[in-house]
Amino acid sequence: MPKRFTFMSVIAICSALALPAAAESVVDADTVVARVNGEDITLAHMIIARATLPEQYQQVPADVLYNAILDQLIQQTALMQSRDAEVPDQVRVSLENERRSLLAAAAIETVMTGVGSDEEIRAAYDAKYADGFGETEYDASHILVETEEEAQAIKAELDGGADFAETAKAKSTGPSGPNGGNLGWFADGAMVAEFQAAVNALAAGEISDPVQTQFGWHIIVLNESRKKTAPELDVVRNELLQKLRQDAVEARIEDLTRNADIERPVIDDLNPEILLDLGLVGN
Repeated sequence: MPKRFTFMSVIAICSALALPAAAESVVDADTVVARVNGEDITLAHMIIARATLPEQYQQVPADVLYNAILDQLIQQTALMQSRDAEVPDQVRVSLENERRSLLAAAAIETVMTGVGSDEEIRAAYDAKYADGFGETEYDASHILVETEEEAQAIKAELDGGADFAETAKAKSTGPSGPNGGNLGWFADGAMVAEFQAAVNALAAGEISDPVQTQFGWHIIVLNESRKKTAPELDVVRNELLQKLRQDAVEARIEDLTRNADIERPVIDDLNPEILLDLGLVGN
């Protein structure tokens, strides 16, 4: 397939060129800025061409870009006209794909524009951060040993009044042992499932029975729990807006595809590797 016409060296060619004087008193998207063998190039063509330039050209001043873009469109038009009337298969299919993609993107934009009012964002905020505003966080300590027998013996000591932190410093094999076994604050689900389940079942100040995880045997004490503080609405407004838009787009796509008459013929002997055969589309 022919490669896309490369944008020329804008700075080298156009840095000394100025915008031409306006030939018409009213300038709009349909204003003709050039003709090549009678075929119009409009200001709309230039605006879209500029919007789709590579990122490195997006910051180039418009007065530098103007003549470079116009020259490029003139050259592309002349090259296009140099071919015969028959459109190559690869170009035809590419144009069909591009049209499909652009119109689908426009449909998505329409859906997104229709959601995200202040009321919808507030409702999404209230729904997400209700019930105490956020997830539960836990402050817990543990003593980690290798065997259940060791864990049972330590639990008996603690039930008899031994200090948890001092026992952890003396007997825990975990990295938190020197700190009295304290793990600090962590969110629900941050720990392995068996450990988290034991923490969730404890009241503040309560010590668990021995709990086995992949790391060994634990004795756990829940020091404290709290509800995570909700962020201010303005902090998460954009996040909520994006989620509302994403949900709206997904719902629209699901509705359209569910109600569309879609056929997927079974094609015998079709090997997915055929996707690599660009020659199948022709020149």
